[in-house]
Amino acid sequence: MGRGKLEKFAVNANRANVVEPGKDQYEKLKGRWNSEFFHKNQPLVLEVGCGKGEYTIGMAQRYPQKNFIGIDIKGNRIWKGSTLAIENALHNVGFLRVFIENLDQHFGEQEVDEIWVTFPDPQPRKRDIKRRLMSPRFLDMYQRILKPGGKVHLKTDSELLFDYSLEVLEERKAQNLLYTKDLYESDLQDHTMGIYTTFEKTYLELGVPIKYLQFTVG
Repeated sequence: MGRGKLEKFAVNANRANVVEPGKDQYEKLKGRWNSEFFHKNQPLVLEVGCGKGEYTIGMAQRYPQKNFIGIDIKGNRIWKGSTLAIENALHNVGFLRVFIENLDQHFGEQEVDEIWVTFPDPQPRKRDIKRRLMSPRFLDMYQRILKPGGKVHLKTDSELLFDYSLEVLEERKAQNLLYTKDLYESDLQDHTMGIYTTFEKTYLELGVPIKYLQFTVG
């Protein structure tokens, strides 16, 4: 492991806006994020697979009346997001370092108001279908932690992942399903608030259409 990563991990270990293994709060905030982490009762929004946290930070800046948590397993990426939060004096945003498949170990039933899945690994091999973040096991988990009427959003450059996700959601008769295969040529672009991830900017520069969908849970 490079020295730079080790230094970032050391910084994360002392940051109040990062929750990770080894810290006292880790695995103790389930059902208590608003009361014990943010100390403010506001709608709770997650970005799963947040990477460097651009989307999480962008949403937190636009919506101070909501609380945001960026979730990723990569500590060096979380360091970047937490640094941006500190530089912008954002107190309504935090970061959780955890594998996404363990998400429901850290959030209580109906604790979350909204979930964003932004440019996840499409897991193109058939043997990895269950690892796709819009596969049934993840959708079941999202449903457990979301409040009734809570929204899930997906943004992706991958046609394979988008088509797969749409097929699964239609089979499940997802409520209030909206979607487009070319977000910025559609009337749904306002739903994404004009926030762009690093991946998204790269794909747009290459002329790759951005796919988007959203739905609500019952």
